[in-house]
Amino acid sequence: MNPDYRTGIGFDVHAFAEGRKLIIGGVSIPYDKGLLGHSDADVLLHAISDALLGALALGDIGRHFPDTDENYKDVDSMILLKKVYEHVLLSGYSLGNIDAVVTMQRPKISPYVMKMRENLAGLFNVELNRISIKATTTEKLGFVGREEGASAFATVLILRK
Repeated sequence: MNPDYRTGIGFDVHAFAEGRKLIIGGVSIPYDKGLLGHSDADVLLHAISDALLGALALGDIGRHFPDTDENYKDVDSMILLKKVYEHVLLSGYSLGNIDAVVTMQRPKISPYVMKMRENLAGLFNVELNRISIKATTTEKLGFVGREEGASAFATVLILRK
């Protein structure tokens, strides 16, 4: 018997690179660097994808969308997240809520957080108050503090439909 709810946690990290767009939460953010990855390297959406897959015990996004598959080269991570959410729905669950944290020293992403939340609420077809996204720095410590990259953590709750 499947439980009435399940939780998952996700984490992702990407390095900054020249000549790439910075996309976080499906939002293009003006900056002189973007995140390096096989897809669009949306660190937040990757962490959320991993959290959802974890809640279903289905592994991680690398298993479902390997960086050796050219079909996913520069793909929009909203497309990947939508495919992940199809697994959730087919398993008889729907999204309860998301709580996520993006860590980066610069640029400041707080002006874009509402649009990120709206993107996710639309994708999951849920109320905005089910999507929490926070931004923080690492007080100039570590690779994030040295502005070498960004990371994101996400927890999700999925509920039996």
